[in-house]
Amino acid sequence: MKSFALAALALAAVAPAAAQAQAPSPGEAAFRELFKEMVETDTSAATGDCTALVRKTAARMTAAGFPAGQLHIFIPDGAPKAGNLVAVLPGKDPKAKAVLMLGHIDVVNARREDWVRDPFAFIEQDGEYYGRGVSDMKAQDAIWADNMIRYAAEGYKPPRTIKMALTCGEEGGGVVNGAGWLAKNQRELIDAGIALTEGGGGDLDAQGRKLAVTVMAAEKSGGNFVLETTGPGGHSSKPRQDNIIVSMGQAVANLQRLDFPTELNAFNRAYFTALAPRVDAEAGAAMRKVLTDPQDPAANAILNRSVSWRAMMRTTCIPTLIEGGHAANAQPQRVRTTINCRTLPGSPLEPVEAAIVAAVNDPAVKVIGMNGGPPRPPAPPLTPQMMAPIQAVAAKVFPGVPVTPMQETFGTDSSRLIAVGIPTYGFSALFRGDDAGNIHGLNEHISVQSVMQGREFMYRLIKAYAEQK
Repeated sequence: MKSFALAALALAAVAPAAAQAQAPSPGEAAFRELFKEMVETDTSAATGDCTALVRKTAARMTAAGFPAGQLHIFIPDGAPKAGNLVAVLPGKDPKAKAVLMLGHIDVVNARREDWVRDPFAFIEQDGEYYGRGVSDMKAQDAIWADNMIRYAAEGYKPPRTIKMALTCGEEGGGVVNGAGWLAKNQRELIDAGIALTEGGGGDLDAQGRKLAVTVMAAEKSGGNFVLETTGPGGHSSKPRQDNIIVSMGQAVANLQRLDFPTELNAFNRAYFTALAPRVDAEAGAAMRKVLTDPQDPAANAILNRSVSWRAMMRTTCIPTLIEGGHAANAQPQRVRTTINCRTLPGSPLEPVEAAIVAAVNDPAVKVIGMNGGPPRPPAPPLTPQMMAPIQAVAAKVFPGVPVTPMQETFGTDSSRLIAVGIPTYGFSALFRGDDAGNIHGLNEHISVQSVMQGREFMYRLIKAYAEQK
């Protein structure tokens, strides 16, 4: 992005408007049932089935009046549980580029014995929805499908075609990536002038106050290093002094001192500039200080209290998996630990690996290079044509809340579509707190209000794009 016209967009607060109580949107009960079915259908790589869910969703859309001939289910060869669904609502202008709603329906594995609640039961409690995938990203998937149902029921015929792609495999686990599969095998069917997927949305403070509507302008790249140590093993009754599980434990403990420096770019600068006047005085002062002196230790210490802000400012690496040993009565012969890293856009990998080696500080522990797939293509610029509809809808749905670009702390399937020439952006209109609903963790949640307000926002937003010249 050679010219950063985002600054004006980021700093321009949404036009003030008198807040008005919103009456329930049409079809909320049916939407809730759609959302419930999505959450209660296990789509994890370990125990789930994406194909089962796309069939259920297609059947529900058909029953609601969406034309069956405009629904397409694709199941990659050799992957019977990795189904994908594409829906098409034709526009009036065949020459106008379509609007595409992209969402992954697969979720990270969840074990019932770990959760307070059944992870694959849709539970509403104290103003929150609970269940695996409610925040990542089945709320948005349900909004996408609900949009298509509502538009079809209205007989809506915008100038631009509206499309939806619900895909499997974004979370990995050996499942075929549906977004990549469609980009390769059904490029024309999903072609669009603009596509929206997860990323961005909205930030809440600890009191639940809306801080900003956020639009993903860039995202981190993810990948894994592996620490490995080996030894001769032997009978557990004759312990060796060089037990490699103990050595690995020390190596992992040493990673606690691994801390990458703050790096500011156009995207996180825009975000902190927009948030500084809206957060508490201490955090606001720290944001202003970091903008002028990124390495200031006191300011960093304050901002690092937020897991989101800390991750947005730097590369991060943490241990996520450990495996070792082969029998309860044997000394281990091999121990491996996976280190998951999230690097800032454009960051080289060599310094990251060197930092891990230095932190581990044990030549007996081998560091195996990062496995992160191909480099992510640059995100498309946030043009006025892309931002203006978000700003206009935000002024009506979230009056007084500023709209700002941001750098997401994770990666999305947007890169799969950007790589084949489909401009894809991260935006959901779903507000979350600092823990982002504990995505990928225990007792994943999202507020009922966030989902219902996001539903109304995205219904209006997709229409705005579909009617845009």
